[in-house]
Amino acid sequence: MKSLRAMLAKLPSYLWSGWGAVASLLLLVAAWEAVAQLYGPLVLPDPRAAFATLAQSLADGNAASELATTARRALAGYALSVVAGSTLGLLAGVSMTASTMSRPIVTVLLGTPPIAWLVLAMLWFGASDGTPIFTVFVAAFPVVFVGALQGARTLDNQLKAMARAFALPRRMMLVDVYLPHVVSYLFPAWIAALGISWKVVVMAELLSSPDGVGAALAVARSQLDTAATMSWIVAVVGLLLAVEYLLLEPIKRELEKWREPGAAAGGASP
Repeated sequence: MKSLRAMLAKLPSYLWSGWGAVASLLLLVAAWEAVAQLYGPLVLPDPRAAFATLAQSLADGNAASELATTARRALAGYALSVVAGSTLGLLAGVSMTASTMSRPIVTVLLGTPPIAWLVLAMLWFGASDGTPIFTVFVAAFPVVFVGALQGARTLDNQLKAMARAFALPRRMMLVDVYLPHVVSYLFPAWIAALGISWKVVVMAELLSSPDGVGAALAVARSQLDTAATMSWIVAVVGLLLAVEYLLLEPIKRELEKWREPGAAAGGASP
């Protein structure tokens, strides 16, 4: 309860700190408006048309179900990649042999186009949820794996030796020595994997599923409805930003308190 109250108390300052991200999004919308005015609505509708179409879809109840389906598939594949990639990457990082043996496998996974995995998934799973979930997992897994591997491999040996010299308890070594360093590599990998998951799941749905945002984009394409196309793109990107900034970013800040000025001194004071 106390931790929840502390997070709620920090919410206003956290929201205020996101003004830079909001400003960049507004600049992107302004550039979108300029391009739309230059080429016309047949090529690119203006933001107002796209947002109006999205609002209508939300009011009709069509958008919510499609977005929920896409989010469920993306988050399922993403969660699998985070759990498997983080665990296996950390285990491989503590062994030079495992690290060396895993490099060619990771290179193969990173170098194989997601569309190739999608074709295989369509043969294995058909039009079920397994196709987009598997494709998301196999596309995001190597990114998380490499981040975890690097976090485990680059831990400062002098820092470990100092911790042993001072006979730190195992829990303190884990929480205060190992975890901060590993998290600094894991979180960027998790965020990159999240973006990959969102792109891949829409592509997989576009080619293999009868529902979801990808399927809605396929319908909009067949009808040459550029406003609907842009509205679905805005919706799925907005959902991605919500997951990143409302879920992952607060967790990251909570775990990286040690980076704040005075954190070490505050922890040492009675």
